[in-house]
Amino acid sequence: MAAREPPPPPPAPAEPDAAGRYEAVAPHWFYRKVTDTRERWVPFSAQDSERLEEAHSSGRDDEDLVVPTSGGRYDVHLKKRQRVAVYWDEEVSEVRRCTWFYKGDKDNKYIPYSETFSEELEEAYMVAVTLDEWKKKLESPSREIIILHNPKLMVHYHPAAASDDWGSTPTEQGRPRTVKRGVENIAAEIPNGEPLQIDHLVFVVHGIGPACDIRFRSIVQCVNDFRNVSLGMLQAHFRRAQEQQQIGRVEFLPVNWHSSLHSTGVDVDLERITLPSINRLRHFINDTILDVFFYNSSTYCQTIVDTVASEMNRLYQLFLQRNPLFTGGVSIAGHSLGSLILFDLLTNQKAGPEEDECSPGVRAPRGTRGTDPKIHGRKSVSEKLDPCRLCSQGSRTTPSSGGAEEVKEILQKLELSEYCDVFEKERMDPQALFLCTERNLKEMGIPLGPRMKILHYISSKTEMQDQNAAAPGTASPSQRDPDGTGDGRDCQYRDVGLGQVSANYPQLNYKPTIFFAFGSPIGMFLTVRGVKRIDPNYSLPTCKGFFNIFHPFDPVAYRIEPMIVPDLEFEPMLLPHHKGRKRMHLELKEGLTRMSVDLKNNLLGSLRVAWQSFTRGPLPAVEAPAADAEAESDTSAEKQPDTKPEEPPVAKEETPLPINVGRLNGGNRIDYVLQEKPIESFNEYLFALQGHLCYWESEDTVLLVLKEIYQTQGITPDQPLPGSQ
Repeated sequence: MAAREPPPPPPAPAEPDAAGRYEAVAPHWFYRKVTDTRERWVPFSAQDSERLEEAHSSGRDDEDLVVPTSGGRYDVHLKKRQRVAVYWDEEVSEVRRCTWFYKGDKDNKYIPYSETFSEELEEAYMVAVTLDEWKKKLESPSREIIILHNPKLMVHYHPAAASDDWGSTPTEQGRPRTVKRGVENIAAEIPNGEPLQIDHLVFVVHGIGPACDIRFRSIVQCVNDFRNVSLGMLQAHFRRAQEQQQIGRVEFLPVNWHSSLHSTGVDVDLERITLPSINRLRHFINDTILDVFFYNSSTYCQTIVDTVASEMNRLYQLFLQRNPLFTGGVSIAGHSLGSLILFDLLTNQKAGPEEDECSPGVRAPRGTRGTDPKIHGRKSVSEKLDPCRLCSQGSRTTPSSGGAEEVKEILQKLELSEYCDVFEKERMDPQALFLCTERNLKEMGIPLGPRMKILHYISSKTEMQDQNAAAPGTASPSQRDPDGTGDGRDCQYRDVGLGQVSANYPQLNYKPTIFFAFGSPIGMFLTVRGVKRIDPNYSLPTCKGFFNIFHPFDPVAYRIEPMIVPDLEFEPMLLPHHKGRKRMHLELKEGLTRMSVDLKNNLLGSLRVAWQSFTRGPLPAVEAPAADAEAESDTSAEKQPDTKPEEPPVAKEETPLPINVGRLNGGNRIDYVLQEKPIESFNEYLFALQGHLCYWESEDTVLLVLKEIYQTQGITPDQPLPGSQ
């Protein structure tokens, strides 16, 4: 009891926790975020705020005291009170150590006072609590009045405009605003923070235009949403692995190429020729839709692929510098046109010696020029002529059997005699000439014009031979390989990328684990370029995983699998809902469809039996009972074919046969379709644009990405997803 006597008892009128019980306020760190001329103060995560407070309390006044925050994507320069983006360009944000807040005018969000004035408020509050003297008035640097009535009632008055104009003393005018002490009293949503361990890195490339979703947000903001959804999906579906500390998180970094493209001065040139009418629409088209045309221009295509590749390489090196212990893999994801850019880059990467022995191609129409059999044509880094053109199939070993032209004669025919010495120096014979790619010719010092002549000659000769091979009396490609899954040497699969814009494709500093395409037009572009089929044995040189994910109403998305298996009609894989089942309206629709099919089959079966019994005619009355039994058995035998075929389709739907879609995704399915929301099913045209921009906040998309990434590490979700591979 003696130990409790030293503290003086509080006065009677004071509240139980008022006098003599002052406790210092716990600070929390915030940063100022400005969007569309509106500013708001966003709290750092509890983990980041604790780290900032620890650095602040260390007493170091170094100019270079930098604290990484937000998973290492932002650095806080503590002395300057600035938050700076690490991986991309962004306006520097103000950082503030916050203890006191007042409610704002517009959105009722609490705004922190400056650190200096917060210290004054805290000092006044400490005196008021200790001495139990309230009704204190304080004037802020902006001539605003704050009154501390009691620990639970503190108000803030904005001075009237007239008082400020005439320089009079501020008074308690205007609507009073609530003042709160401590972040725990303002109901701020403070995240716990992100796991420090990074298991995998994903680069995300945007599509056309600077805006990536229906709210016209940038790629940085959309990828932030994607990352936040992934953290929620990890907690919901990989909780066991997290608790066992088997996994941390996946880092997603945006790759921006639009600003680099439009900083080349092309916008000024477009502005000069743009008509003044419908001004906003024309500027929108110049800033977004024209990106597709830029990519199909040899000049700007080179700018785009250089920007994307160099930016991903830069981000990768910077990430390794900041995370020296990182040992995970790297994947890439592209939305819309961004997926096509990544696809073109990946098809032109250099494969290792063990991967580059035989890389089959795809069929293209006659007269189309190209050199890369894999996918993509004119100037390819991993150029190697399609093995099917010169594979060991009898007379197909050389383009002209039994009377091959000499290299010198070929060059003379093409009016390129001045290069005969170059080919003789390289010991070129006709067979070696027909194995040449554009890169080979370029390394020999052959200029662009002669290179194109030689490549066109090789292409035309090879196609002429294909026509002869398909002449009457010669086995067709389908007869030689009816399944379409041969050794990749069938010439129906050559030159996947014929028609691609001429560009030198840079090499990436890593081999991606998986390539994710969201709302991708890759299939359409390949078809427009002249590609008919993709060889089932074809795979990307350095990336063994490929997922084509799309919304059913996305007007820009196209499938890939029908280009690999064109003779078989089948649906894309339905992405399972992240809560573990199909959406209710889809189940209802399927149930009604199945019911109507069953009713139709039963009705038709009954009508067929009735018609057969009617057309059979009356039976003789003198027939023995055995004849009646025989007739009944005939009737039952006739009924049986009508009822039997109804059962197998149901069994096929429940256990579908596996479909061979080739090696593009390691033998697994490629096309995945999202489930539309109930409201979207009412009018698919109304939600078409939303369907193309929905991937950033789609839990189903994020869950598939996480599942496939962690599956490469042998980690699976807590509960298997229905319909997944």
